[in-house]
Amino acid sequence: MLRRNFVKSTLGIAGAVAAGETFARQAGPVAKNQFKLKYASHFGMFQNSAGKDVIDQLKFMADNGFMALEDNGMMGRPVEEQEKIAKEMARLKMEMGVFVVDKGGNGANTLAAGKKEYIDIFLNGCKKAVEVAKRVNAKWMTVVPGDFERNLPLGVQTGNVIDALRRGAEILEPHGLVMVLEPLSDSPNLFLRTSEQTYEICRGVNSKSCKILYDIYHMQKNEGRLIYNIDKTWSEIDYFQIGDEPGRKEPTTGEINFKNVFKYIYDRSKKENKSFIMGMEHGNSQAGKEGEEALIKAYQESDAFKI
Repeated sequence: MLRRNFVKSTLGIAGAVAAGETFARQAGPVAKNQFKLKYASHFGMFQNSAGKDVIDQLKFMADNGFMALEDNGMMGRPVEEQEKIAKEMARLKMEMGVFVVDKGGNGANTLAAGKKEYIDIFLNGCKKAVEVAKRVNAKWMTVVPGDFERNLPLGVQTGNVIDALRRGAEILEPHGLVMVLEPLSDSPNLFLRTSEQTYEICRGVNSKSCKILYDIYHMQKNEGRLIYNIDKTWSEIDYFQIGDEPGRKEPTTGEINFKNVFKYIYDRSKKENKSFIMGMEHGNSQAGKEGEEALIKAYQESDAFKI
């Protein structure tokens, strides 16, 4: 090859490489992490890095590979804000996770009591949740039955809860929506406490619109044996939430081996062609941007299980 042709060829390759780099920059950022599971962060989790604007926070989540959102307070947001969030999530190709069904009224009401006024509040909340779910492209909504009614036998309370949830499921089912029941550890007064109990209730309701929200943090506190209990109640689980114990912070900050738990969920989901959103319902163990960077690193580590 003549020297002048060689120089032209070399310059052409260099120019193509430079053009490719320019195009890549113009095409927009690629998510920094390609996680195996779908982790759903919430507003406020990355506000030191992204700022307080919810749209900027959504962009930061997507840029870092968190391709789902959960927002417990979504029902309380103005309609305009709900629509704005949904539009940006659609652009970013993010999925909507759970929001909490706002029953209104007395926060201590309980479906276990079987009282008409409490059931009516719950059913009204379900009807309102349908409209919100349509607006924000949601499928799941969290339902907590409330407190024990200590004047009634446990079996009667369970029957009252099943009856109320059946009526709620009748509202949600025509729209393809799912209420996920969350057993909690916040107070011993709460009616719903274990995955076994929640499994029994879901089987009693017998609807595809009533399933389990398995919160790993709460279930580690209340029952332990996480993988064993996930296995036994698997058919009724439709959603997971994450939080290490003690402290309810990001994975790697407590006693739970999230790498093993995540691997079990991933392997079984893949085998059965299922998919779960994994809600990041926990706080940050450290403050500021450094804490948010540590949180991202914790998910990188916990998601790095062998396939």
